[in-house]
Amino acid sequence: MPKCAPRVWLSSNAPGRGARYGRGFTLIELMVTLVILSILAAAALPYAELTVTRTKELELRRALRDVRGAIDRFHEDWKDGKISKQAEGVSEDGYPTSFEVLTAGVDAGEQKDGKHKYLRRVPIDPFAANRADPPEEQWAIRGYQDEPDSIVWGGEDVYDIRSKSERTALDGTQYKDW
Repeated sequence: MPKCAPRVWLSSNAPGRGARYGRGFTLIELMVTLVILSILAAAALPYAELTVTRTKELELRRALRDVRGAIDRFHEDWKDGKISKQAEGVSEDGYPTSFEVLTAGVDAGEQKDGKHKYLRRVPIDPFAANRADPPEEQWAIRGYQDEPDSIVWGGEDVYDIRSKSERTALDGTQYKDW
C-alpha cells in the first residue's frame, strides 16, 4: 500500500497565507452597519409615534360615540316612557344625573324589565392628563342647562362630555373641541 503524504492544514493566520484577513468584522464595517441602523430607526420613530397618536384618536372617537349614544338612548327611553319620569337618577329634562346612572341602570318604571343599563363601564379618555384617575373624573361634563362653551359643569345632569386634554389633534383641532 503506497504511503500518502500527510495533509497539512494551513490556518488563515499562518505567515504568508493572508494573515491580514482574519475572521470577523472590521471596525469600519461595524460602524457603517450602526450608522445604517440608526438612520432606519430615526426614520421609523416618527411613524411609530404617529401610529400611536392615531390609535389614541380612534379610541377617543369611539369613547365619545359610546357615551354620547348612551346619553341619547337614555333620553329617548325617558321620552318614550320606558323610564319613569320620577325615577331616581333622572333629571327634570330627562338626562342622567351622573355617569353612575348610565352604568348602574335606572328603574324601568311600570314595565317589568327591571333596570335599563346604558353602559357597561365608563370608558377612559386616552388623552387624559392623569390616567390613574377614575374614568368619571377624566371627562369634562356639560349639563343640559350649561352654555355650549361652558368649562364648568352645573351638576344637574349629564347632557354631553368632552376630553379635558389641551393637546392638538393630527387634523389641527383640539381634542377638547371634539
